[in-house]
Amino acid sequence: MARTAVVMFNLGGPDSPDAMQPFLFNLFNDPAIIGAPGPVRWLLAKWISSRRAPVAREIYAHLGGKSPLLELTEAQAAALQDQLAGGGDDVRTFIAMRYWHPMSAETATAVAAFAPDQIVLLPLYPQFSTTTVGSSLAEWRRAAHEAGLTAPTRAVCCYPLDTGWIAAQADLVGRAMSDAGRATPLRVLFSAHGLPKKVIAAGDPYQWQVERTADAVVAAVNGGDGARIEDWTVCYQSRVGPLEWIGPSTEDELARAGRDGVGVVVVPIAFVSEHSETLVELDIEYREEAGKLGVPAYIRVPAVATHAAFIDGLAGLVENALARDAETLYGGDGGARLCPRSFGQCPCGA
Repeated sequence: MARTAVVMFNLGGPDSPDAMQPFLFNLFNDPAIIGAPGPVRWLLAKWISSRRAPVAREIYAHLGGKSPLLELTEAQAAALQDQLAGGGDDVRTFIAMRYWHPMSAETATAVAAFAPDQIVLLPLYPQFSTTTVGSSLAEWRRAAHEAGLTAPTRAVCCYPLDTGWIAAQADLVGRAMSDAGRATPLRVLFSAHGLPKKVIAAGDPYQWQVERTADAVVAAVNGGDGARIEDWTVCYQSRVGPLEWIGPSTEDELARAGRDGVGVVVVPIAFVSEHSETLVELDIEYREEAGKLGVPAYIRVPAVATHAAFIDGLAGLVENALARDAETLYGGDGGARLCPRSFGQCPCGA
């Protein structure tokens, strides 16, 4: 019986008001986020985190003073472990957060104690970006080396078109639209976390993959027997700092919806769990903004969480990874590369 460790990656979140500043420091001290030389980056991270910590405490006060992300990820890990059980192998899921506990070093130690025969690295980011998946995998490889992990390891880089992921999204979107009825015309806003334009210009495929996910969800909803999506767009939220970010912004799309007199169905198209950017930014801040802008209806679709189709899709990604020899593979089409060659930051080979 083979022992398989599945390491699930996510951003992480502060677990108390006192954790706000160190969490933010870890975020801004990541070279994938701020590309300045180490000493300069460290000073910038100290300065930014000290300035933003009070704002973060206000945000997380809406959530009881901490992020719910760890508990929600633990539920996903338990559901995936149950789904993978019974296949003849001893499969155990682990969680590695990028910027707060449990971080990669802690998790690598736990994985080493499990003594796996093989390891699958599974990001909970459906779309690849150097700032999320790329950063998490690089940190894991450093931690795994230090922990003495030598088991064969396969990494799933992304799964923007995975059947389970798309089916879960389509089900939740379709249900939200059906529940809303047709009294008000509706526009679907697929809202994803934004990135500076310079990241995309450097060959990061994130925006392209987000748009492919949205295309696939629209096709899946419209291929069913229920509601149809006739008016939709992709937009980007959570802009910070002075750099120019990809767009259109979610705020601009809310303003356009207000001018057009249409309600909005807001879909977190790049998040698989609820956290501050859904529970506060989407549910509170953008909802209030929509009201001020005269948007006649504001409906927010929940994250996929432990939706059966999503967990089934994750299990399929693990099984597909174990069946292939590639160290890094796209979660679809047998692991073949998805991104066009123009995206030089794609981690997949041919």
